[in-house]
Amino acid sequence: MTAMAPSRAEPDLSFLLDHTSHVLRTQMAAALAEIGLTARMHCVLVHAIEEERTQIQLAEIGDMDKTTMVVTVDALEKAGLAERRPSSTDRRARIIAVTEKGREVAEHSQRIVDGVHRKALDALPEDEREVLLRAMNRLVEGHLSTPMETPRPARRARQ
Repeated sequence: MTAMAPSRAEPDLSFLLDHTSHVLRTQMAAALAEIGLTARMHCVLVHAIEEERTQIQLAEIGDMDKTTMVVTVDALEKAGLAERRPSSTDRRARIIAVTEKGREVAEHSQRIVDGVHRKALDALPEDEREVLLRAMNRLVEGHLSTPMETPRPARRARQ
């Protein structure tokens, strides 16, 4: 005889958020791969365009460890989309500068990203889209804004 799983009184929010996040990431990865980018490469490009940022700052924004960031910037440099340059404000620091070709690719990749997001939201009636976005923003800015400190930290899914 097999043990029965306990009945659930609450919806499995962890599964719902994790599954939709995973599927959205796979759709994003496939769409960006069509132009030779990864989600990480897109992230670095768009945030490096916004203002002068170091590799460390961009890694924090993109939730990347140092090794992943180095590999990502190496790939962007190899593709001629970005380059490491000395900072204009701190001669010890190096920033990631986006090339003209990189700007064009970033504009294209942002349209792709926006399209993937739009397609996901278009699966819902308009009134439900607004409710979902409002609720998700409320969670991100409130109750789920800060990870809990635990003895064994939960692994965060990487893009």
